[in-house]
Order: sequence, then C-alpha cells, then structure tokens
Amino acid sequence: MTTTRRRFAALVLACGFGLAHAGSYDDFFVAIKRDNPQEINELLRRGFDANTVDPSGRQGLFLALQEGSLKAAEALIAWPKTDVEWHNAKGESPLMIAAFKGYKDLVRKLIARDAAVNKTGWTPLHYAATKGNVEIIEILLDENAYIDAESPNKTTPLMMAAMYGSLPAVKALLQAGADPTLRNELGLSAVEFAQRANRPDAAELVAGAIRAKQPKGKW
Repeated sequence: MTTTRRRFAALVLACGFGLAHAGSYDDFFVAIKRDNPQEINELLRRGFDANTVDPSGRQGLFLALQEGSLKAAEALIAWPKTDVEWHNAKGESPLMIAAFKGYKDLVRKLIARDAAVNKTGWTPLHYAATKGNVEIIEILLDENAYIDAESPNKTTPLMMAAMYGSLPAVKALLQAGADPTLRNELGLSAVEFAQRANRPDAAELVAGAIRAKQPKGKW
C-alpha cells in the first residue's frame, strides 16, 4: 500500500470512528430515557464511556435516576467503570438523588459500590429527610451516616425533615439521636423550621425532645 493510500485509509477509519461515536452518544442517552438496559449494556460492551455527560452536563447514571429510568440506572450501577461518585455542579451525587427519590434498592446497590454516605455539605441523609423517606434514612444511618451533618449553612437533616419531610422521618431521626437543639447559621432550630412550614405536630415533637434533654424547669 502506498503512503497516500495508507493516509486515506487512516482518514476513513478516523471519520468512521467519529461518526460511530456520535451515533453511540445519541443512542446512549435515548436508551436511558427509554429505560432500555439491553441497549445500554451493548453500548458499554462496545466501549462507550458510561461517564459521558449529556448536553446539560449530566452523567448517564445521574440522568437515569432523575428521569426514573430504574432499569437503566441499575445497569449503569452494575457496570464496573461507572463512577458512582460523580457530582454535578451543585455537588449532588447519584446516591443523593436515589435517596431523594426513594429508590431503596438502588440506594443499597450504590452503597455496595462504595458510594459515599457522608460528604461535605448537603448529604444523602439531608435528601432522604427532605422527602421523609424513613426506610432510606434508616439504611443510611445503618451505614454510619452522620446524623447531624451540616449543609453549607449548617442546616441538619432533622431541620429538613421538620420543614419538608414526614412526621415519621422526624421521629426516626430523633429516636436515632439527632440533636434537636442545634441551630443553623440563621439561628433557626428544627422547631422553628417546623413552625415556618406551619407544621405544629413536627414542632411539638422536636420541642418534646428538647424538653427531654433539659433539666426540669429549663424549658
């Protein structure tokens, strides 16, 4: 083969690879939205990078969890090259999204892949508490999630549960040892979070926990 022909062949191969990769890119994200694990696995076996981000900057696993494509998410979690510790610009991880959405089985699978239960800033426990997902709160605590984790402004999971979550979530966190006396950078306690959300039942539950910690006559 002459030098010219070799260069031409190399150019054809390079162009073909680029076109194939472009096609795979579209196919990958379509397969996620369609919740098609077979197509995803085929693309991964052919060498497609599971950690490729979509035009909005979302990694495939993260997108699958956001979209509720649970079979696609499971396939990506099972793929050993998927980065389960990928974070978006807000510092959110796949485990945080799974905890928020209430995907109990996927939370367990992510933890089995060593997804971080504890992290700086907002944590999976904050997200589970915000949605009142008691089962996931318990899973995370069993995996040594820090119960009084502080967000960037020192808001705790108990505060989030008191304002946004369920009464059983507030109770679960208090029974597991959450500190009801903590305040965030604005000086707000979990009681005040509940009051701001017009949730007297949650406010009274937290207030009762504070009274139980105080000597008689101090509350």
